[in-house]
Amino acid sequence: MLETPDRIEPCFLESPGEEILDAQAELIEASTKLGSRLHPKTAASLAGVVRLMNTYYSNLIEGHSTHPRDIEQALAERLDGDIRRRNLQLEAVAHVRVQAQIEQRFAEGSLPDPASIDFITWLHREFYRDAPPDLLEITDGTQRFSMVPGEIRHDGMALDVAVGHHLPPSNARVMAFLEYFSQRYHFDALGKSNKIFAMAAAHHRFNYIHPFPDGNGRVSRLMSHAMGLKAGIGAHGLWSVSRGLARGLDSRSDYMTFMQLADTPRQGDLDGRGNLSTKALKQFVGWFLKVCLDQVTYMGSLFDLDALMTHLKRYVDLQTNLKPEAVHILHELVLRGEMSRGDAARVTGLAERTARNVLGDLVKDGIVASDTPKGAVYLRFPVHSVEVLFPKLFPEA
Repeated sequence: MLETPDRIEPCFLESPGEEILDAQAELIEASTKLGSRLHPKTAASLAGVVRLMNTYYSNLIEGHSTHPRDIEQALAERLDGDIRRRNLQLEAVAHVRVQAQIEQRFAEGSLPDPASIDFITWLHREFYRDAPPDLLEITDGTQRFSMVPGEIRHDGMALDVAVGHHLPPSNARVMAFLEYFSQRYHFDALGKSNKIFAMAAAHHRFNYIHPFPDGNGRVSRLMSHAMGLKAGIGAHGLWSVSRGLARGLDSRSDYMTFMQLADTPRQGDLDGRGNLSTKALKQFVGWFLKVCLDQVTYMGSLFDLDALMTHLKRYVDLQTNLKPEAVHILHELVLRGEMSRGDAARVTGLAERTARNVLGDLVKDGIVASDTPKGAVYLRFPVHSVEVLFPKLFPEA
């Protein structure tokens, strides 16, 4: 019985309850507002900050603290000489790259069903695509084997897996479980409300199956990101589920606590009709949606147009290398997304040569960038600026 795919039932909540429905409605409203006043190019630059943040917190959940500056250096192909730190940087680069691909495919309308086996294996394969051999080596203390990126556990593998007290399906049965998972959470067949519920429930059920020898947590968080976009609450990549899962609502241990709770077997005739506890799934879904709402609300407070303008003025005030008039250029870029270099004099009210120097200082600082030496300029948010603009974004770092 334990090896039949419906072991993951219930997959949905027949009666979510008022508290969950309220959280869902608030999440839809808050995500719709998030970034709605920002120019799309400004929002895209901020989405890059969120990818960095998502990567940092996803690593933190795995017990790896990779400083945002180390991630930024790795993205610029400046890797640490220490093998362990280099490997953490490579994992971070992979996470940023895959999340960016997810968001690009969504924007293009080519993002596939995030619960499909093809997409799930693509996530794993892409994440580990450039991993060195030592990152792919799996051991249980007595045996070792090399994981193949994108390869689901099967009966030809040397090792089965265990996750704490939870025993996932055996290697020989994983594909059957994953096929059942993909059918139950087939996104294209779901309405918006059920997509949001599915995002929460599928996050646990995927990890319950544990389809890969390693990397399941990372894949599940990237899958949840894709599901949020598909469910219409992704807000163009301006919030991160990983930050919420890592920080919790009451404690950093919330994530582990609620994931283990959702593993609970059915507790009698009043606890649903599936193998697992309906009550526990309801508690997990409620917590997960509240975490999402908390993150959307928090990012909304940071990325609100008026708040961003205030943050940028404070940034200029704190930088000894920037003249006060630089703030006018930054505000212009927030509103317009980009501007020609020749507009610097008009925007700052300074003489043309002085205005060019002010703009040049912003480019040297890194908060303003251009694709070509004479091309239009736009906002960019390097880590040193994020630490000043949004000091609570990476407090653990």
